[in-house]
Amino acid sequence: MRSLWHQLEPLLPQVSKPARYIGGEDGMQVPRHGSGVVSWLLTYPDTYEIGLPNQGLQILYEILNERADAAAERAYAPWSDLEALMRTEGLPLFSLDTHRPAALFDVIAFNLSAELTYTNVLNCIDLAGVAVRAAERHDADPLIGAGGHCTYNPEPLADFCDFVVLGDGEEAVGDITEVLRDWKVSRRPGGRAGVLRALAGVAGVYVPSMYRVAYRGDRLAAVEPRYPDVPAVVEKRTVADLAEWPYPKRQLVPLTEVVHDRLNVEVFRGCTRGCRFCQAGMITRPVRERPAEQVRTMVADGLRRTGYDEVALTSLSTADFSGIERVVADTVEGAGCSQVSVSLPSLRVDAFTVGIAAQIQRARRTGLTFAPEAGTWRMRQVINKLISNDDLYSAVESAYSQGWRRVKLYFLTGLPTETDEDTLGIAELARNCVSLGRGHVRSPSVTVSVGGFVPKPFTPFQWFGQNTATELRRKIGLLRDDLRRARGVQLKWHDPAATLAEGLASRGDRRLGAVIERVWRGGGTFQEWSEHFDIARWQAAADACGIDVDSYVYRHRTFDEVLPWDHLSAGLHKDFLWQDWRDALNEVGLEDCRWTPCYDCGACTGYGIEHVVASAVPPAGGSQGTGTDNSRGGEIPVRLLARAGAGAA
Repeated sequence: MRSLWHQLEPLLPQVSKPARYIGGEDGMQVPRHGSGVVSWLLTYPDTYEIGLPNQGLQILYEILNERADAAAERAYAPWSDLEALMRTEGLPLFSLDTHRPAALFDVIAFNLSAELTYTNVLNCIDLAGVAVRAAERHDADPLIGAGGHCTYNPEPLADFCDFVVLGDGEEAVGDITEVLRDWKVSRRPGGRAGVLRALAGVAGVYVPSMYRVAYRGDRLAAVEPRYPDVPAVVEKRTVADLAEWPYPKRQLVPLTEVVHDRLNVEVFRGCTRGCRFCQAGMITRPVRERPAEQVRTMVADGLRRTGYDEVALTSLSTADFSGIERVVADTVEGAGCSQVSVSLPSLRVDAFTVGIAAQIQRARRTGLTFAPEAGTWRMRQVINKLISNDDLYSAVESAYSQGWRRVKLYFLTGLPTETDEDTLGIAELARNCVSLGRGHVRSPSVTVSVGGFVPKPFTPFQWFGQNTATELRRKIGLLRDDLRRARGVQLKWHDPAATLAEGLASRGDRRLGAVIERVWRGGGTFQEWSEHFDIARWQAAADACGIDVDSYVYRHRTFDEVLPWDHLSAGLHKDFLWQDWRDALNEVGLEDCRWTPCYDCGACTGYGIEHVVASAVPPAGGSQGTGTDNSRGGEIPVRLLARAGAGAA
């Protein structure tokens, strides 16, 4: 096995964080490579400390290495200091596990969880010594694949990826491995094109080169298969029973500091809350819970093996997990009370109770984060985040009453129909939360974090033209001025210029690939890092490529417009999403479908999962003023679009 360690080791004293590149973590595997074995390099296009905790990559790492016909290693994007040395010394991208050159793998597969990492994807491909554009690769080159939430619109990377996986990867990677193994062993004719043609027949796998793209003027007209055996619409993969996939079994324990440095156990996948801004909640439907006993086992085994003293129970809304209080209690009691901290990262305020707060506080207290998302009840009806102010105040008071002193509130700004009154409602909520805290603890604090809203594919807001960067700055200025003298409130916000670039990449068509490539070739890597991000690079690249940024980002779409992802399916009916968009503009909220008749979104169809109304009592705030849907129809009120602060329709 060829290793580049002897070339890498002398360079490490010259870089800022050499521990990023040495490997050797508890849980690391050294797989067997050879004939009949398909080798995967699972790559996270960001630094080690950001990428290592990613559960998706770790799950696939274990699943592939359990197979006799597969070998999986990991790679992360080298920071700019090591990259410069690598290019000077001729050192290619390498795996962390055995420091094997990336070009020796059969597949280099990227986890795409953020659009601003796209330039890093191109950089990693280039560092591997592989042609950046798929059309220029040879039969002996690795296949470049991708998975993750961003692949629900893979068109901006279509010219660079050989294949893309939609949805859950646990089963898909096995199917892909079998196709590649057969071609590798039998050496069938057809070369690279033949392999890709075969992969296009795997459920959930999209092969961009198998589709032709047509335009009508400056608008996308169609994305259609080139061959009759290539599916016209690629359906996502969905794992029906999460209990069958208790991964990761051996979570990696880093040797250096990383984000989310704790044991992570996924308790369920999917969400039925129906928040209209939330792509993750839409594309991961239906909800699949892990059995509570399996959660307890994974927590106990993981804590014992890793030595961590904190465990995060992860999902899109962890407090909705059946019997969450008992699971938290068992975790704390089973680990020796105060020795283990339990974190519930995605907390719905209307599901957070004094009981949950009491159980968590028995261990070490960490900060609590709640996400009201919008500052007024009217705005929360628009986005279908059906939590009242009283829900928020009750959750915050529950936390303060159990001894917490720090609370973080996350909001979005630039949402459809948002007014200045909605924006200033954020400040009012924050001040009121601090006032509640003063009744329980000394010096309570609230951190308000505000992000600019970016409409994402396969959400009801995919037709919305997002707010301009100028408008987002104005709204943040309103908040900053209003909170200037607010004691105990700290305001943080996301750069509106980065929101613009994210919006460009998230809803772009295949023509955007030229922009991404130009930004990368101009030195624009690590664009998700504020010290590296430069909106001027993106604007200059768009101008040079003839891309009208306003049309891509700020323009409202119509129902009959062809969207870049219309040839893909997240399992949701397009007319359901359109109706939900109209309901949003009419300020009509839809309750969680666990407590109502089915809305026929399409997510449960075909997976053996039926809509079931749970026997439990719905959250107290879930039915306040939601406006039972008796008339889901009519034209979009143009006056409401005009209030959005976006470009012309």
